[in-house]
Amino acid sequence: MAKNKDLMEPDGEVTPIATDYKVGQDNVVVSVGPFGLDIHNKVFAISALTVIVFVTLTIAFHERAEPLFGALRGWITTNLDWFFLAAGNIFVIACVAIALSPLGKVRLGGTEAKPDFSYLAWFSMLFAAGMGIGLMFYGVSEPLSHFASSMGGTSVEGGIRTDWAPLGAAAGDTEAALRLSMAATIFHWGLHPWAIYAVLALGLALFSFNKGLPLTIRSVFYPLLGERVWGWPGHIIDILAVFATLAGLATSLGLGASQAAAGLHHLFDMPKDTATQILLVIGITLIALISVLAGLEKGVKRLSEINMVLAAILLLFIIIVGPTVAIFTGFFQNIASYAQNLPGLSNPFARDDANFAAGWTAFYWAWWISWSPFVGMFIARVSRGRTVREFMLSVLVVPSLACVLWMTVFGETAIAQVVRDNYTAAAEAALPLQLFMMLDALPLVQITSFLAIVLVVVFFVTSSDSGSLVIDVIASGGKVHTPAPQRVFWVSFQGLVAIALLLGGGLVALQAMAVSTGLPFTIVLLMSTVAVVMGLRSEPRGR
Repeated sequence: MAKNKDLMEPDGEVTPIATDYKVGQDNVVVSVGPFGLDIHNKVFAISALTVIVFVTLTIAFHERAEPLFGALRGWITTNLDWFFLAAGNIFVIACVAIALSPLGKVRLGGTEAKPDFSYLAWFSMLFAAGMGIGLMFYGVSEPLSHFASSMGGTSVEGGIRTDWAPLGAAAGDTEAALRLSMAATIFHWGLHPWAIYAVLALGLALFSFNKGLPLTIRSVFYPLLGERVWGWPGHIIDILAVFATLAGLATSLGLGASQAAAGLHHLFDMPKDTATQILLVIGITLIALISVLAGLEKGVKRLSEINMVLAAILLLFIIIVGPTVAIFTGFFQNIASYAQNLPGLSNPFARDDANFAAGWTAFYWAWWISWSPFVGMFIARVSRGRTVREFMLSVLVVPSLACVLWMTVFGETAIAQVVRDNYTAAAEAALPLQLFMMLDALPLVQITSFLAIVLVVVFFVTSSDSGSLVIDVIASGGKVHTPAPQRVFWVSFQGLVAIALLLGGGLVALQAMAVSTGLPFTIVLLMSTVAVVMGLRSEPRGR
């Protein structure tokens, strides 16, 4: 029985390999060059070369790129919104079905495997995986946008259409508009995105811990492709995963740069133009490079711990000084409204809310899908020893509830300012500025706004650092421990891609990148769902 030396766990044991699965010769990781690079040459070479060409052309012809990106995003989200919505529904149904079926008894790592982490530590890491620049950027702006549109308003911010009345809220019915706007927001941050992550995370965990295959996307497809997974079909899958992850990260980094620039302008009257955003990307990418060179333990781990504490402080502060009662009651009311309106929100063929589906949901689903290799690999690596049922229910429910809490705290506070206090500055501001305008109406605004900027920056750094690790693992054929120069390369080009997209159209270009790479990877994820079920069926099931 062969063993995969690259799948060493913290306890030093090597995971077993099932006799009907094996690592092909073409998947051997090779070392080349005087810089100690350790790469799976086809995936790395093609991915790296394509990214270099993309960055060069986009920066050189950024004026021509802007209308191209806008047209690309508009065409994909308008014509294929139904495909993204349908795929999202399939992932949710598949996750629930797997959890409730006898396949849910399969244990990741084998029947005798024990969890590497306690429930508290595991839940905390699942929660951390759900925290990111997106929650900072959209925590205020999305509830406000849906609320304004459901009350009869129409606006276009950053290329996102908001002229949508969620499921027909009656004109003037403030409470109904509030609940529907929060239901629509939770829809984008609840079960569907976490089902997208869970499908790939389960596949990575299963085929690494139970089958002993490399920790890379192609391994999930062994039941479908057999030994061909080590040839060009597998190369293409991993290359698409690299592009999708890079696009998802670049989108997040671009959003973070625009929000940080807006916050610095609001606090210190610094320019918030594209030049400032580019300087922020460069500066924060340099911090990420330092984090990479410091190593995973000293770099990402410490920054993540700092970020969790700062996020908790900001969240608790808003709960205390904001509409506390409305937040606590709203948390349960919003979950109920989400459950009630979920069928309508997730209907891929409802054309009465076409602007919502094309302008919001299609982009979100593509963004989550492009993030799935990143988040999925993180979840897989911390979930050994859990049963599939335990894994699915926890990955779907725990982070979803954390996102519901975050969106409720920020959304309810911002909407209460409009309804109760007649404070409309946040609702009238551009999307990147809305968080800071909401904080303006609360005490200690200088401190909380600065804290929010720090949070965005640290999210930026941890996403860039962790994302470079995931991309490098995929590009190196599943090898977990790779030389620092390779991660430096990917960190650098994440920043360069974000800069290229900011020059090539800003938020619209960032979204275009996410949806264009998310589209082919959606097909990859749909196929992986079938492969995961096939892999689970060959596993022994515990009691």
